[in-house]
Amino acid sequence: MAEELLRESACDGLPPRLELAPWRNRWGLLAGITTRGDDDATWDMGFAGAAPIGQVLPRWHALAAACSPTKAVVAARQVHGREVRWHPAGGADGVRLLEGVDGHATAVPGLLLGVTVADCVPVYLADPAQRLIALLHAGWRGTAAGILDTGIALLVQHGARVPDLVMHAGVGICGACYQVGPEVLAAFGIASAGRPGYLDLRSELARRARGAGIGAVTVSPWCAAHDRHLFFSHRASGGAGGRMVAYLGLLS
Repeated sequence: MAEELLRESACDGLPPRLELAPWRNRWGLLAGITTRGDDDATWDMGFAGAAPIGQVLPRWHALAAACSPTKAVVAARQVHGREVRWHPAGGADGVRLLEGVDGHATAVPGLLLGVTVADCVPVYLADPAQRLIALLHAGWRGTAAGILDTGIALLVQHGARVPDLVMHAGVGICGACYQVGPEVLAAFGIASAGRPGYLDLRSELARRARGAGIGAVTVSPWCAAHDRHLFFSHRASGGAGGRMVAYLGLLS
């Protein structure tokens, strides 16, 4: 099982983060998520949050520096949809910000894919043999709409084989913390008799991944709400928290 290793920044100005050490060591994939930092240097990475954009953009550039040899970082203003964008070679260096996209995929080394999260689940997908990767932002709406299927299909379109895919459902709110209304439960086919209940998004994503034919599926042990000393949680903060960045890239 892949485990997330806490890796604090080694130098001043670099974001603290968790990394999937087995993905790096076994497959040459840079996969991880930023953490919130301490009280004196909070690493809010959200483009539309309380932090001024003049503070946020340098943090994204610091993430790129921490994830060397990154040449460019691609992200988006997310809309809880199912669109996943393929990124070919070329394009400007630096931080590229798209509109209305909730997932990214590429085969380009040096291009770091990023999604912002604060309870929603970052889904890391890769075909290590074909050097193809995708990173998805999966809240309940995107999960119910089938963003995982979209990401898988896009990788297959570019040469991946589903049995060769690996998936990790990263840091997100756990099922014990995520109470939702009956309309949300109904979107997942869960009977509720009109009452609120609890939804484990990561277990649902893992179930769907295995059902699609992905054999290697792992789930993060961290909860954004339980582990608020490390992460931002929209639900636990009453909407006042910041955002982390989940990231995925090819080292070579």
